Amino acid sequence: MNFLQFLAHSFALLSIGRIVSASTPHIEVRGNAFFNSESNERFYLRGVDYQPGGSSSTTDPLAVTENCKRDIPYLKDLNVNTIRVYQVDNTANHDECMKELEDAGIYVLLDLATSKNSISRLDAASSYNAIYLQGIFASIDAFKDYNNVLGFFAGNEVANEPKNAATTTWVKAALRDAKKYIKNNSKRQIPVGYSAADVAEIRVQCADFFACGDDDEARADFYGMNMYEWCGSGSSFSLSGYDQRMKDFANYSIPLFLSEYGCNTVSIESDGTPDRPFNEVDALFSDKMASVFSGGLVYEYTEEGSNYGLVTLNGNSVKTSKNYEALKEKYSKAAKFAGDGGYNKNPKPLSCPPNDENWSSFPLPDTPSQAEQFIQHGAGQPLGLNAPSNQEGSTNATALVSAGPHSSSTSVDVKAIPHTQAIQSTTSSSGSASSTGSNVISSGSVSGSGAAMSANGSTSGFNTSTVSGPAKSGSHSGSESSSAPSRQMAGVSIAALLIGAMTFVIL
Repeated sequence: MNFLQFLAHSFALLSIGRIVSASTPHIEVRGNAFFNSESNERFYLRGVDYQPGGSSSTTDPLAVTENCKRDIPYLKDLNVNTIRVYQVDNTANHDECMKELEDAGIYVLLDLATSKNSISRLDAASSYNAIYLQGIFASIDAFKDYNNVLGFFAGNEVANEPKNAATTTWVKAALRDAKKYIKNNSKRQIPVGYSAADVAEIRVQCADFFACGDDDEARADFYGMNMYEWCGSGSSFSLSGYDQRMKDFANYSIPLFLSEYGCNTVSIESDGTPDRPFNEVDALFSDKMASVFSGGLVYEYTEEGSNYGLVTLNGNSVKTSKNYEALKEKYSKAAKFAGDGGYNKNPKPLSCPPNDENWSSFPLPDTPSQAEQFIQHGAGQPLGLNAPSNQEGSTNATALVSAGPHSSSTSVDVKAIPHTQAIQSTTSSSGSASSTGSNVISSGSVSGSGAAMSANGSTSGFNTSTVSGPAKSGSHSGSESSSAPSRQMAGVSIAALLIGAMTFVIL
């Protein structure tokens, strides 16, 4: 690339208000583990789940610079190297927060779905449509150029009991589509995975389903488990069942980690918070578990009314709890754990689990034809958290925007479009699985769950108790949409852009 080409590239980046840093080595998958792409050292997630305001909040935590500046020093003090964010606005600018995180050595795992745009437990087939896929593709566009994006979650706890296990069919289809989109539209193949509820009856089948198959694009790149079995100082490696999880997944073929952990059904401390000694950290970051697990993320950074918070926020002030101090001590020790952990360099592909009395799945549906256009030509205009829900339409629902390069200017007024218009069906076929009604998963499938309609980590479905983990109640029920910030650079002259581009080249 010559100077003029580089200048043009820099100009294009500035035109959407994004300056991309190349100083952070990205994390890549090798065998059943993560590795730093430059140092070649194995990467273990020392993380926390981060969504101030609650997972259903329409405030994008990575778009509020003041909050990032407030919280990141505490995350760094905890020895955190990864955070998980459950919901973002794909029309917002995330440059400053992502740069603050990068400077602190912190990577981001991002859920692609939102409280209004996700796979439904009640009718998974119909919710898998072009509206949904355009939304998650636009979120990929919003974050694909940040090197400290570790990966994307295609779903969270969508299957939370055996009778809705088949919903994973459409989550895996979306995961496949996200991987195809990244392959065609990103400079690097960012990993895509799934975060599962720890349901005993389908624990192994669900994990195997996401890792199985001959088509690499249809397999998850990693798998997260939300586990809360290790409770208090009286528990142990064997009492918690962690020893059994090691046996269950001894031959697992992709990176596995705890996407949520940290039981709080324990005694209450003098400061009113649960006594969470986090002794599981000692086991997780040791030779006992490193051959299978790549660390995990503690639930959660902020207190949202459910007694899981490590800190309490009051405006710009942060009050830490005893749990914060306990985790800080554990993560300080965990940061010293190094080596490849005996990971599996060449794992054998897994066989897909057969259907039985607890587990059911279907062949993956074809990608909707309009979504294929997005994959080939770009997701077009991001619509943010204001976008109409994908869950009120059919499999053939039509997206509001046309395929094309990611745009920073708004050409669609989502408030002005009647909801019924936004979800009208087309006559094109979009998949092998068709919807048969609002209360079933698909034609011939088992009935849908009576749980919340939306089933990603940022909805009321997130509250549902798993078989072995406690309900995370309090702040995760439905949300109201809010206006999203624009990335437009109104009023910026060509001269100013050129100066900025030249500065970018010099840097």
